[in-house]
Amino acid sequence: MMKPAKPTMLWDGDCGFCGRWIRRWNKLTGDAVDYRRYQNALDDFPQVREEDCRRAVQLVLPDGRVLSAAHAVLDALASGGRFRFLSIIYQKSGIFRVCAETAYRFVAANRSWLPG
Repeated sequence: MMKPAKPTMLWDGDCGFCGRWIRRWNKLTGDAVDYRRYQNALDDFPQVREEDCRRAVQLVLPDGRVLSAAHAVLDALASGGRFRFLSIIYQKSGIFRVCAETAYRFVAANRSWLPG
């Protein structure tokens, strides 16, 4: 299991919509999070399956755990020191968690026609 020095988000490098959001998140998190295209990173993270990366972003934490979808996004943003409250609400509120994951799945399923 690969344990990165800092949180590392794996994203779909073939998706223009994804690339636009990754650039935005990178501005918010700065050097606190690494962003890597999953197509070039899976050999470094054997605990992450390509099938999971095709479905949603994956965040590999320094302890080796992997978060996915909305959970990954909110923890990445929290790692950057901003929006920590969203990560806390996600962890404590089942309703917020379900809403966040549902919204993420909707966007992921429709990313080909959604504007960045």
